[in-house]
Amino acid sequence: MSTSNLTLLTDLYELTMMQGYYKNKSQNETVIFDAFFRVNPFGGGYSVMAGLAQVIDYIKHLHFSPADIDYLRSLKIFDEDFLDYLKEFRFTGDIYAIPEGTLIFPREPLVKVIAPIMEAQLIETAILNLINHQSLIATKAARICHAAQGDGVMEFGLRRAQGPDAGTYGARSAMIAGCVGTSNVLCGQLYDVPVMGTHAHSWIMSFPDEYTAFKTYAKLYPDACTLLVDTYDTLKSGVPNAIRVFKEMQEEGTPVRRYGIRLDSGDLAYLSKKARKMLDDAGFPNAVIAASNDLDENLIASLKIQGAEINSWGVGTHLITAAGNPAFGGVYKLSAIRNAD
Repeated sequence: MSTSNLTLLTDLYELTMMQGYYKNKSQNETVIFDAFFRVNPFGGGYSVMAGLAQVIDYIKHLHFSPADIDYLRSLKIFDEDFLDYLKEFRFTGDIYAIPEGTLIFPREPLVKVIAPIMEAQLIETAILNLINHQSLIATKAARICHAAQGDGVMEFGLRRAQGPDAGTYGARSAMIAGCVGTSNVLCGQLYDVPVMGTHAHSWIMSFPDEYTAFKTYAKLYPDACTLLVDTYDTLKSGVPNAIRVFKEMQEEGTPVRRYGIRLDSGDLAYLSKKARKMLDDAGFPNAVIAASNDLDENLIASLKIQGAEINSWGVGTHLITAAGNPAFGGVYKLSAIRNAD
């Protein structure tokens, strides 16, 4: 998902200030702007830097197209000489930044822009938009991965994200922060990250019975066979049918590299302990037990304390929407002006 030409992804006052600087050319000094944040989100002790790749792409493609110029002219607040200047506009300054994936802390510069003030002013909004959103999601994902204590965390939030960009850039940020994969296929294609998933309850319900659904799925995907066991009754139906399928695959000599079950409802701690015993007793101690269902760092930490036998986590809504903290709060402030002295 290339940001391509997002030149007009800016607040109107950036452009009106640009025109003011243009009309008063003596005011177009080289300046330094710093982007930083004041408080860690979620009441945490750190944040995680993300979004820099999109900032770089934005700067590379920064130009005013003929359509952009026509639109600005239609607003009737910009003079023709300024619009002529914008036709040839390119960013000429320097940008310094903290690498993505780095732990960051309040009041330290995340992005430092050194440029003529017209140029530095124009890019404020886009830089904050890209860094604020992605750093927020990366920070949430890092907290969730920390709570999982080394277990794999899969990002499953696309359907609950606030639009395609938030879902895709959010999944990218989650990968930067430590997730092992995402359900978002577009993110996988664009950023070459692992894509993961199992199947829905509708898959089970579309077959005459649960066993047939499991058996069909296992034949299709023997190398990644994780069966959703809570459609009807987790312990009386789901887990026994999964074990039956695993045994049949074993007897048929079908090599199964990755296999297990997924729990998506109920008392996850209790069900995972019971399921673990059933799987172990059946001769499948290596079967993964994955869990989903509105998880976040607090619930995962609680399940760990309860001794839940879960070793893979699918986290969606609360990760991709940064539940509990809707905005990162980064700001962009003028910190120095290079004058004659």
